[in-house]
Order: sequence, then structure tokens, then C-alpha cells
Amino acid sequence: MVIRRLKNIMSENTYPQRKLPRLKDFDYASEGAYFVTICTQNRLPLFGIIEEDQMHPNDAGKMIQQVWDALPSKFAELALDTYVVMPNHFHGIIILVGNAQRGIPPSSKSNSIPETDDHAGSSLQKINLSDIVHWFKTMTTNAYIRGVKENNWQRFPKKLWQHSYYDHIIRNEVDLHHIQNYIINNPTKWAEDSLFIQSPTS
Repeated sequence: MVIRRLKNIMSENTYPQRKLPRLKDFDYASEGAYFVTICTQNRLPLFGIIEEDQMHPNDAGKMIQQVWDALPSKFAELALDTYVVMPNHFHGIIILVGNAQRGIPPSSKSNSIPETDDHAGSSLQKINLSDIVHWFKTMTTNAYIRGVKENNWQRFPKKLWQHSYYDHIIRNEVDLHHIQNYIINNPTKWAEDSLFIQSPTS
């Protein structure tokens, strides 16, 4: 079981407190759980709106969910935990329980996910958190551009996502539960969020 393996991983390791966007000497391919936050460029609210403390994703937001859900099919030995699409950012927990990599099987591909994949057909190799986030950003950007062209989605200037992303190494079960609750409750705290920006009403 993934959760049982995750508990074992967290009990075997003591991770340092995060201070910088990337820990200089930390191996981000090592087994463990990681909390990531990825923001749109200029914090544009492109993925839906918050109404009555609930996130209502638009078609672009649903695409973001779909690409995220495809990650375990793309990367072997990867599992997903709690996540949420917000109007202008994304929170999610990634669990690494191995370091093999594979391409997405044809049966797992969706029409909303571009077939251009710079990892497809590659031999098994060690992956790290940056590889995963890069693939996610690339696939969602390509799909969003297609949505702009074919479905008149809102345009974005130059880049869909900010260049970097925030990551936090989850150290133990208490940390995990705290972050899970933070993600689940993010829509209800939207007006207090440091990333808050007024979403369009239509």
C-alpha cells in the first residue's frame, strides 16, 4: 500500500526545515512526500472561480486536474495525494516511492492532453521532483494553448505558469495531515490567501 510505504519512508527520515525555494544539497529524487504550489504568470485567475467557499473549475481548470491525474501513468512509482486547483494556482502532494520513469501508455492518453511528450519512449531513468513539475507545466501549457485556439479560453501573456514553484518536503505524518487540511480548506480561505486576486464573475 502506498500510504503504508509513505509512513515507513517518513519514519525513516528526518528532513530539514525549508528555508530556500530548493534545498541546496537535498536529493529531490529520494523517496518521500512533497507539497508543491505552482502559480500562474502574474497570478491571473484562469482556472475558475470561488463561490460560496467552493472552487468551481472552468474547462481550463478541469484540464489542469486531468493532467495532474495522469502523472502516475507517466511516472512509475509515483502516487498522488490531496490536491486542489485554485483560480490562479495549484496545490498538490506528490509521493515518490521509487525512481523509475516511463512514458504514458496510449490507452491512458486523453484528447485534452497534447501528444507531444519530451519523455515519451525514454528508457528507465532516475526522476526527481523538478522533472515531474516540468512535465506537468509543459503538458498543461500545451493543452491551454490549444484551448485558446479552439475554445476561446482566456489568453495569457508569454507564459502560463511562473518560472519557478514552491516545494515543501513533508517530514512526518503530523506535517502531512496539516498540509492535507490546508489544501482541502484552501477554497474557504481564498479571500485571506496571499495569492488572492479577484476572479472574473463570468
